[in-house]
Amino acid sequence: MGYKVLLAEDEISLRSIVSGYLSKKGFQVDAVSNGDEAEYAVNKKVYDIIILDIMMPGQDGLQVCKKIRKKYDVPVIFLTALNQEYDIVNGYEVGADEYITKPVSMPVLEAKVNALIKRYCGLVVQNGIIRTGALKIEPARRLVTVEDKIITLAPKEYELLIYFMENKNQVLSRDQILDYVWGPEYDGYDRAVDTHVKNLRAALGPCKNYIKTVIKTGYMWEE
Repeated sequence: MGYKVLLAEDEISLRSIVSGYLSKKGFQVDAVSNGDEAEYAVNKKVYDIIILDIMMPGQDGLQVCKKIRKKYDVPVIFLTALNQEYDIVNGYEVGADEYITKPVSMPVLEAKVNALIKRYCGLVVQNGIIRTGALKIEPARRLVTVEDKIITLAPKEYELLIYFMENKNQVLSRDQILDYVWGPEYDGYDRAVDTHVKNLRAALGPCKNYIKTVIKTGYMWEE
């Protein structure tokens, strides 16, 4: 049986495209058209991930996400046309794990869905917090602390950290890292990975040794 997905999207064509694509990929998709139906569905069934539009009839996606966060530890993705910085920050502040602006390719959406489910299933997530040693991450706020001190990470460094932790004890090539963090359309220099790894190590301080260099290949997160 595939992972259970709740999709809340009021645009009929997009709802059909997303639900059809994910269903073909093996997901069990329940699709609803507004925020009230989304809240009802979440309270009646356990989902592995929830995809919410923001601008919907009835309750909007932000209101639904707030209610979900008060009750459940489940990954939430906003899929929305709102693309201003304020909107994105607001989305993360109410508890979203990922904020994707329309239009989005279906393979990219699938990759994000799989990554989030893997994060919640494969990492120790309790009350919305990931812990390993002195390192603590609150994905809903994109907040990272080391020895209870907040550290500042650039967006790419944060995504790199999460990608490493999702794939701990696995060797990741620079190409794999580029595809996930920068996207398959990136055509820049692959040494960008090395630069961001260097910055991430510096920020992690006493936890920097979790990141191992694999000669001529890439990197590995080893706890």
